[in-house]
Amino acid sequence: MDGSVYVGNAGVDGATNAGWLLGHFMPEGEVRHSTDVEVKWGVHPAGETRSRWATGERRTALLVLVDGRFRVELRDRTVVLGEPGDYVVWGPGVDHSWYAERESVVLTVRWPSVPGYRVAPPVIR
Repeated sequence: MDGSVYVGNAGVDGATNAGWLLGHFMPEGEVRHSTDVEVKWGVHPAGETRSRWATGERRTALLVLVDGRFRVELRDRTVVLGEPGDYVVWGPGVDHSWYAERESVVLTVRWPSVPGYRVAPPVIR
């Protein structure tokens, strides 16, 4: 391969980088390196929650439920994703957190891909 194609498995590849498959944090020169977008395959056991709220957000995010039941907490509302394909989008400046009500798989796309947002690993409540 010439490096312009990568074939993998989201569950396997994501397990080595907190679910992230594509973004600025992937090795430069690799096709999965991008400063334009980030993609995550999130596998969350029931009761798992974000370790702290995301604040000062400069990105736009799309979160799509693949399986399970997943709650996205926003400052002014709570969004429950309960059916495969349910999704929520929020823009820059929207503080957020999340909680897996049941074991869940979610696909997250954020743009642009910028450093400085890494937090402690999620916790089980």
